[in-house]
Amino acid sequence: MHRHGVLELLDRYVARYPTELVVVDHIRQFVRQHPDCFERSCREGHITGSAWVVSSDHRQVLLMHHVKLERWLQLGGHADGETNPFAVALREAREESGMSTFREPSGEVAPLPLDLDVHRIPARGSEDAHLHFDLRYLLVAGRGQHPIRNEEAHALAWVAQEEIPARSDEESLLRMWRKAPERLASSGVAQAR
Repeated sequence: MHRHGVLELLDRYVARYPTELVVVDHIRQFVRQHPDCFERSCREGHITGSAWVVSSDHRQVLLMHHVKLERWLQLGGHADGETNPFAVALREAREESGMSTFREPSGEVAPLPLDLDVHRIPARGSEDAHLHFDLRYLLVAGRGQHPIRNEEAHALAWVAQEEIPARSDEESLLRMWRKAPERLASSGVAQAR
């Protein structure tokens, strides 16, 4: 998947979520204007991939308290040249959780993101402030795995679904929390709340 693959993915996404046309157009414009959109060297910003990881029984979500950003967030990170955002999300889920087994509930070869978000990353050290054009995927963790925190997190925790709004008031996080049950239901898998 190159830039045209991401553009096709965005077309499929807006067909499912037509009320999100503004964010889709923002990402489209960025991808069209930046051949290096998958690289950190793109100073304006870059494509990132995230994972909204739910437990195998769908009762909990795995969140990390990010070292650099000092907030509870979903797992995710930079594409670093990978042009398939789902592969990025899956890689980051594995690296940041220490777990290896996940499934994407739709079973599609090119799954649709659960959510899209464009957010500003503040300047830090020699790194200028920039944007993350984040494609976020729903993943279900395999049974019997236990997350292991890495150096990017102060903490890594399974958070009960009903506790998500108390853990974070960030709209982008809450949006994924609200969208996940519908996505699981449409794939034939009910989510407990």
